[in-house]
Amino acid sequence: MAIDKVKAYFSEFGMEDRIMEMPQSSATVELAAQAVGCEPCRIAKTMSFLQGEKPVLIVTAGDARVDNKKYKAQFQKKAKMIPFDEVEGWIGHAPGGVCPFAVNDGVEVYLDDSLKRFDLVYPAAGSDNSAIGLNLEELEKYSGSQGWIDVCVY
Repeated sequence: MAIDKVKAYFSEFGMEDRIMEMPQSSATVELAAQAVGCEPCRIAKTMSFLQGEKPVLIVTAGDARVDNKKYKAQFQKKAKMIPFDEVEGWIGHAPGGVCPFAVNDGVEVYLDDSLKRFDLVYPAAGSDNSAIGLNLEELEKYSGSQGWIDVCVY
């Protein structure tokens, strides 16, 4: 189970106790915000794309959406989301629990500037009823991101 991989990952840093498992679903931004008790914009949603045969994750604010022109300017490719039924195979987490932690080898992670408005954000933690509260420095460190990019509008 992917949440177990995420828990094991965060246990390396003594942080597994910060993972929240809720009795209700957190599979969408709205549901996650209700479950965590925060504004939807503070949910750090992780979107999965394919660039040829290379999987890429972009972590964005809950109220942001990927702008196709910005994406193409950043990556020199058209944005192509991974089909729903293929996400787990490419990333290592199923839809609803996709997060930038404990992903499959070769998956690149980027953080979108839309998150920089917040001191604390809540990405999923490998299941459709989990989250972890992280400040931006922690998100940057533990996601192993390639860096900050600007591909969203909000």
